[in-house]
Amino acid sequence: MTQLKTTQSAPTRPGILVGLKAEAQLIRAVFPHAAIAASGATRTGAQKEARRLAACGADCLLSFGLAAGLDPALPPGTLVIPTAVEAWGNTWPCDPILRHILGGDQQGTISAPLLHHDDVVLEARHKAELFASSHCAALDMESGFLAQAAQEAGLPFAVLRVVCDPATRSLPPVTACVLSPDGGLKLGLLLRSLLRHPSQIGGLINLGRDAGLARKAMLHFLHQQANRPAFKQFTMQASKG
Repeated sequence: MTQLKTTQSAPTRPGILVGLKAEAQLIRAVFPHAAIAASGATRTGAQKEARRLAACGADCLLSFGLAAGLDPALPPGTLVIPTAVEAWGNTWPCDPILRHILGGDQQGTISAPLLHHDDVVLEARHKAELFASSHCAALDMESGFLAQAAQEAGLPFAVLRVVCDPATRSLPPVTACVLSPDGGLKLGLLLRSLLRHPSQIGGLINLGRDAGLARKAMLHFLHQQANRPAFKQFTMQASKG
């Protein structure tokens, strides 16, 4: 297990990595002055933006946004504040103070480790294999690079993710290539793919529905956290910083 620096006092300048523009807009309302970067849900983007955040003067790093479920017991909308991130054979423990600030001790949140994967995992069968081998609750494409950048910079880090697509669902193939490097959607590619393979439309509708549910769950959770002293102080300090 790789050891990271842990916070001795509450940080004030978070650098926040997300996958998509929509996630950046959501977290911007909570951290209006924080450094926020979107990876575009690509390996290159995640690695580049994580290192950029670590070098921008942040005193901690946060990974935020949607995740794929690996544990079949977790429905869309489940909040995951993991104890550790696993990637490339390494395990990086999340900072306990940051986890507390984010709400990791709140009822209903999941504390099991989170798995990083460099590519979009489309098939339910593949998710089942990853769950059996890792026992991680969920999976994303950013947190491994964030943990690695935190280690290199000597910064504490933590993760706040919400399950979007459940472990038992396979995603339409177009979801693997429809995201643009800036975190938006390649609308032309999406439309062409749907015209060629309209059977994907039902899967995209389900994914969109659960993405909306997941974002609502995240917003509700953040609004609840805003009333907790530790979280309120953290966001206020971040705004001043």
